[in-house]
Amino acid sequence: MISRSLLLILVLALAPARGFAQGGAQENAPAAARETVLRAFPAGAGPQSVGVVDASEDTEIDGPQAISAADDGTIYLLDQVNGRVLNFDAKAPERTRSLALPEGVEPTDLVVAQGAVYVWDGKPIALEAKGGGLTRSLSEGGDDLEAARSMFAQTGSQIEESADGRTRAIAPARARQLVATRGRGMVEAAVSLEGDGKGARLALYEKGAQKAFASLTMKAQAKFGSIEFLDVDRAGRMYALAEIIPEFAGLGAATFVARFAPGGAFEGVYELPLTPSLALSRRFVTVSPDGEVFFLRTRKGVVDVIGVGFTPMKRGEAIAARAAAVDYAALAKLGKGAIAAVRPLTRASVVETGRAFEAFTWRVGPTSYGGDPDAPCSGFNRVRRPPYLAGRAGQEVRGVPYCWGCQGSLPQFAARVAKGALAGNVCTRDAPRRDVVGVDCSSFVSAAWGLSTHFTTLAIPSITSQVSDPWELKPGDALNKPGSHVMLFMGFTPDRKAEVLEASPGACQGRVCRNVYPLAALMQRGYEPRRFRALAD
Repeated sequence: MISRSLLLILVLALAPARGFAQGGAQENAPAAARETVLRAFPAGAGPQSVGVVDASEDTEIDGPQAISAADDGTIYLLDQVNGRVLNFDAKAPERTRSLALPEGVEPTDLVVAQGAVYVWDGKPIALEAKGGGLTRSLSEGGDDLEAARSMFAQTGSQIEESADGRTRAIAPARARQLVATRGRGMVEAAVSLEGDGKGARLALYEKGAQKAFASLTMKAQAKFGSIEFLDVDRAGRMYALAEIIPEFAGLGAATFVARFAPGGAFEGVYELPLTPSLALSRRFVTVSPDGEVFFLRTRKGVVDVIGVGFTPMKRGEAIAARAAAVDYAALAKLGKGAIAAVRPLTRASVVETGRAFEAFTWRVGPTSYGGDPDAPCSGFNRVRRPPYLAGRAGQEVRGVPYCWGCQGSLPQFAARVAKGALAGNVCTRDAPRRDVVGVDCSSFVSAAWGLSTHFTTLAIPSITSQVSDPWELKPGDALNKPGSHVMLFMGFTPDRKAEVLEASPGACQGRVCRNVYPLAALMQRGYEPRRFRALAD
């Protein structure tokens, strides 16, 4: 919820989060803006359903990764589990069209700009509808592609190779964000923060112009995290996606869309309903041409497209997150006790080990690849082989594969795969296999921390301490969601997002990879900043 009282937050800063959520704060907060479910998709592979892989121990729910609205109001969903894109008219949501993705394209993000559909598969790929599917477009250039690159960067899809060709570097901060808007054409946005990080300004320019046509300002009662300009609707209203990250994790975080009048005055917010029960998705909000804000909510067995309610606010009023509690203690059912003796670590060695898993290059031999057709996974449209290995037999690939329930150091993986061991297993709803090599999310972090045993996400809290100030996260720390998923923190990007290394069957196409996420959206979904106790600064 959006609080109107800085005093209330200060008084309750050290109170237990549960008491804050249930106490008098609700009486002083504005009434919750109404949400409407535009369309609910059950899990499945049929034309009126979407692919959802329910969570199991140490795995997140895997479902649609992106939502994007087109110029005509059509809503697009990236249903990567089923290898397709779904779309429907926001005014007639019961009619759904399914478009198969081209063979060999395994995207993790999607945007619709200027009538074209772009997906991200290591780079922007322009697609066009043809028959019952999508095919690669012949036109991949100009302002539209430049805008697509910038819009993909909103969600961290901006990987750059470093000079040595082995490590991947954080992309430099964009001097200006380029967005293909509905009401103003190509718009460039420059974001700046006040000295204390609690004030933000967005200067908007027509593409290539030196003089801004609008200056948008907003204030917060805590520090702003990442801020991304989203759109100008047909009525001239402007929208920005922003997050607030307090200096004390117990106060909670907030992710919202701020709306501004055509003249630039701040009008209010659409607070996004992020909770620990929701799956991690990359592009979870979009704005329609008429100014409706839609949120992608993936939970157990169902995917909802929600129309988010608007909360008006006074001009100049500070935005704050009321302390909606994420009860990490309740999430964590600690499975292991005291840590085994390990040598003292340095952050540099942890980062080096993590990057080595991501940068490891190896040749996929016939026995490591496995037979075709591959063994299907139970309960959903997926096979055992990680997607990034599909069709790559006999070729060199980058990254250690995801393997459900597997563990081991990088030298152990290298030795076994050199002998022809079967590589990777993304069947997270089946029992782990012992004839396959790779790492899952927690065994990857355990290996990066130099542990000889595998500590699951439920056990990680027993060997770590909470980083109470999220802004104090350092390379080698972790973002852990007990019972679900863990990521190795690598640093903050220039635009204040969290850069991580993770082993994931969906977000990484079934390997260890680098990803970038808005930090508040992770915290609201239940990810807690953690520091390994044996890690020396």
